[in-house]
Amino acid sequence: MKSPEANKEIDKLIKALEKGFDAEKTIKALTKIREYALQETDPLLAKVCRLSYEYIKENDCFDFTVEKTEDEDGEDILMDPGTDSENLIYLLELIKRSDNEFNREEIKEMRTWLKNELY
Repeated sequence: MKSPEANKEIDKLIKALEKGFDAEKTIKALTKIREYALQETDPLLAKVCRLSYEYIKENDCFDFTVEKTEDEDGEDILMDPGTDSENLIYLLELIKRSDNEFNREEIKEMRTWLKNELY
């Protein structure tokens, strides 16, 4: 995100998540962060924030997991799922640095996963 205010909100949410996952507070914070994404006219970030808080509202968690990935030899390996807080902190760090093309690709993958889980 480009806005210093948005990044402050993200940092505040990350600090709260490091203390523990609170679905209600997290939903409020993501709603606020989404408003900054809308102001920046970044539909990808606005959508992933909305889908994230909808997922949390529906499931009372953020259990985003990548079940398989390829290692450098092209073989599938299983990934250990993180905690709700770890998963969301990871996404928030990507959002903070969303101007990086690789981060945007990961955000798109998370958006797709969330859409598939919700709809």
